[in-house]
Amino acid sequence: MIELIHNPPRFLFLTGKGGVGKTSIACASATELARRGNRVLLVSTDPASNVGHVFDQPVGNKITPIEGVKGLDALEIDPEDAAEEYRERALAPIRDFLSATDLADVTEQLSGSCTTEIASFNEFTSFLASDETTRDYDHVVFDTAPTGHTVRLLKLPGEWTDFLEDGLGDASCLGPMAGLDKTRTTYAAALAALADPEVTRLGLVARPQTSSLAEASRTADELAEAGVRATHLVVNGILPEEGVEDALADAIRTEEASALVDMPANLSELVIDRLPLRSRDVMGLSALTTLLSETADQAHVSHETPISTRETLGTLTDTIDQLAARDHGLVMLVGKGGVGKTTMAAAIAVGLSDRGKDVLLTTTDPAAHLSWTVGDEGTFEVSSIDPTKAVEDYRRHVMETKGAALDDAGRANLAEDLRSPCTEEVAVFQAFAAAVEQSTHRFVIMDTAPTGHTLLLMDATGSYHREVARNLPDEAGHTPLTRLQDPDNTTVIIVTLPETTPVLEAAGLCSELGRADIATWGWIVNRALTPTDTSSPLLTERIHAEQDPLKHVKAHASRIAVTPYRETPPVGVGQLRALGTAR
Repeated sequence: MIELIHNPPRFLFLTGKGGVGKTSIACASATELARRGNRVLLVSTDPASNVGHVFDQPVGNKITPIEGVKGLDALEIDPEDAAEEYRERALAPIRDFLSATDLADVTEQLSGSCTTEIASFNEFTSFLASDETTRDYDHVVFDTAPTGHTVRLLKLPGEWTDFLEDGLGDASCLGPMAGLDKTRTTYAAALAALADPEVTRLGLVARPQTSSLAEASRTADELAEAGVRATHLVVNGILPEEGVEDALADAIRTEEASALVDMPANLSELVIDRLPLRSRDVMGLSALTTLLSETADQAHVSHETPISTRETLGTLTDTIDQLAARDHGLVMLVGKGGVGKTTMAAAIAVGLSDRGKDVLLTTTDPAAHLSWTVGDEGTFEVSSIDPTKAVEDYRRHVMETKGAALDDAGRANLAEDLRSPCTEEVAVFQAFAAAVEQSTHRFVIMDTAPTGHTLLLMDATGSYHREVARNLPDEAGHTPLTRLQDPDNTTVIIVTLPETTPVLEAAGLCSELGRADIATWGWIVNRALTPTDTSSPLLTERIHAEQDPLKHVKAHASRIAVTPYRETPPVGVGQLRALGTAR
């Protein structure tokens, strides 16, 4: 059994970039700990949680016993439910004392993405800081959100503690000032639990790929800066030896071996578990039982005929050709982290640039690596929305405009107000809006953050639109939300993998965008084995495992592109061009 769950402390955290198998490993770890006779609670803080899919039973925002595993309960913290309960707690004490107009203003202040994050965080801290919540459990296993969100979530105890110590609490984020002493105590206790290795073990999860390990390394550094140190690393999905010569399988093994040898130094110092690639998606208790074993699966090749993607599904080339029929517009690639949005965005940017289009390739993903993906040979502009720079620019702009008319004391108070952790969300949104504005005269290809962050960004856009519509109605038709809702200006492409969970989450994202009146233009199914001619028994079995997810995609989308799993990682303009010109 893997070292990750060898004599673990009370709290076990698993974090990593989306798509690395973090949820599956969290579920398998919780299951194994329960089977050892422990009482275990599995908590997901991921806005795109799929714990219920893994166990094949409904798991929601209430503690739910897992069928077939004695002693195991699970809970998915739903951000929207948490935000609604949080708003009600904040508004209840003041509802009878405010006019209808003032109550509407306060409600609006509590409707943004910042409130959603704080509400989810309040739920999260209760498990770390309150013995009453977890006293019946020997272990609490946390399946946390994708990397960028996790780092922000884990840093918040320190940030909010400092913020409250300085007396800078803002009712628009934290609710009424009453009760902040209790909040301060809860956050401080949560931070203390996170930083104590006798209480909390934090394990990173990564794939055996250079980019995935680099992301895990950055996460380890960022967590260490927040006073939380990772101790374990799980490298998931290593392709085992099979004794069969196959060009694709051999290339994958070579790439993985090189990535593991060149692993960043801060990761090589951790306790490392190496898990083999499984022949099927990890769904159900029987699959969870074998997931944590280092023994490879015995592949049994099916004789079912796979879908012919060449005949029934499109290619990335088709997608680029259709986009190139226009001269400008916003192209947003959205989806779960780790599905290849950055690569697909870069390939589309290369293809449109090759077709003579003016292109800006940008990202709102704090964990993105556009420059590394494109290299230095691109003939188009590449940028990123850096949260640190966005905050600096935003603070400077506010001080130079709103602060210009204030006296020294007023400017000092305004500067303190801008220290709020919520400022980053507003600042990044301002930079996002500026990028959207450029789509009126050129192509803006936007690689967005993982699903949860994307929805928070959509929510910020909606809040901004409502604010403008109320205060500046003449400008309401020109907000970023109206551009996102205009199919003549915005093309939304969902990127996913040919696996059950990513496809289900992509379908959910499609529905969420639809409720915001944002239409999905097309889908890209990335890194599919189906279009390849591999003879590897394990990869061949995974081809057959791809068929149900591909059929599910066909049921949801009329415009689909499938990109094959490539022997060479698509890094650099040459490889990206090949990806976008294959037929």
